[in-house]
Amino acid sequence: MSERTAFVSPGTALRLVALIVGASIMVTPFLYMVSTSFKPQAFVLTVPPQFIPDPATLSNYEHILGLDFGRYFFNSLIVAVTATALSVLLSSMMAFGFARFRFPGRELMFRILLLGLMVPAMMLIIPQFILAKYLSLLDSLVGLIVFYVAGSLALNTFLLRGFFEAIPEELDQAMQVDGANAWRRYWDLFLPLARPALATATIFTFLACWDEFAWALTIISTPENMTLPIAIQLLHGPRGTQWGLVFAASMIAVVPVVTVFLLFQRYFVQGLTAGAVKG
Repeated sequence: MSERTAFVSPGTALRLVALIVGASIMVTPFLYMVSTSFKPQAFVLTVPPQFIPDPATLSNYEHILGLDFGRYFFNSLIVAVTATALSVLLSSMMAFGFARFRFPGRELMFRILLLGLMVPAMMLIIPQFILAKYLSLLDSLVGLIVFYVAGSLALNTFLLRGFFEAIPEELDQAMQVDGANAWRRYWDLFLPLARPALATATIFTFLACWDEFAWALTIISTPENMTLPIAIQLLHGPRGTQWGLVFAASMIAVVPVVTVFLLFQRYFVQGLTAGAVKG
């Protein structure tokens, strides 16, 4: 019997090399962050950089946990989870209405909604601050949640509407024949079938709310209401930055994001390609 020799075409080899180089570029900063979080401050800026800390220490994590870091983590968790849940729920309702109901001005209203995707977030800081002051939402977690939900509705509605419109109308009509009202069709038919798009919207919204810094820095003034991005920023002192503490705090902040992605990742790729096809 003759042995088969594996042959890799030059094009495949080139793609593999490009993927390896790209993956290395993406992973190296994260590995350096992990390594630095276990280094004493005296060894943080050593040249050449050490990816294996020697000596390794847990002092950075111990110091971070002693700075009331749990409160900031809990504040961010409340804001991100609540804002994500409300945004996905409201945007899915809006997307269902735009996808399945015919009413005057539907397309005009949808395009007005999409204008929110074209306005840079920083341009809205001052109008949002004035509105938050008028509504007594300054220096509160509710003030963060309300504006995070408002800022994510346009993208989520756009994504989910395209997915809802791709659901066969025959399924919708069959439920109507059985006497199902709009709420039951939305809850029992559209939401279960739209899990890939809902997972994608959940990941994007949670990540945006968890990492948001500018609006939180604008309206939060008391330590009790600070979120993680503000707390990490405070570690940059006037006499220098304790990079070991910053990276240890960043490692703790990464955990919920990775957890959410792992929970929804099997739907993620399908949701990215399924939404925004129509609409």
